[in-house]
Amino acid sequence: MSMRRLRYNVACSLDGFIADPDGGYDWIVDDKSIDFDALYAQFDTFVMGRKTWEVMQAMGDANPLRCKRVIVASRTLAEGDGLTVVRDGIEHVVATLKAERSDRDIWLFGGSQLAGALFAAGLVDRVETAVMPVMLTRGIPLLPAGAQCRLALVSAQSLTSGIQMLVYDVQS
Repeated sequence: MSMRRLRYNVACSLDGFIADPDGGYDWIVDDKSIDFDALYAQFDTFVMGRKTWEVMQAMGDANPLRCKRVIVASRTLAEGDGLTVVRDGIEHVVATLKAERSDRDIWLFGGSQLAGALFAAGLVDRVETAVMPVMLTRGIPLLPAGAQCRLALVSAQSLTSGIQMLVYDVQS
């Protein structure tokens, strides 16, 4: 069994934003052809920042991460039901998670700052973007400013909604 992959799977605008300036995501196109149940089944662990967790929590019973293993990087969030809060050293925690034996991967769910730190640490294996046919012109970027990262295209799929599903492996 090989090491689990950390996959940054995220929706973004054509101009590279994962949320509007207020953290909103109502610009994301709804596409009924996307099988979210099958997508979520590929993962047994979800890693995210506090703001992303708060967005998921606000969904209440509709939160697809209820009863899932969730690790949140936050210095302020309190531990919750089944929630693991990592105050410092998220890179070490993620490296440990990747070394676990599992047939499922780890979903780097967001946000930008956390993704930037995990990219800088060389822990992200794959980038999977659902590029929306929307230009926000401002907001929260896919990644904060930092080092360049080379990618190798794995697959590209165009959906009738205009969404471009792009999968890349991170080149080391």
